[in-house]
Amino acid sequence: MMRQLTIIFWSVLFGEVIGYIGGALEQLDYKYGQIGIVAAIFALIVVNGITYITNHSQPAKGSENK
Repeated sequence: MMRQLTIIFWSVLFGEVIGYIGGALEQLDYKYGQIGIVAAIFALIVVNGITYITNHSQPAKGSENK
């Protein structure tokens, strides 16, 4: 659970910074609520997907296929 909260915290923080800079460069409105939610969801999907793929890429113990 703490790992997920850490991912959410840092993704919202980085998402806000990147969104602010990107909004200023593109001269768009800065919507901090939407940017934070999208960044958190994207980060959770990516990190959990990578963890799932990595955990299931190892062959089973005792398997002859190496």
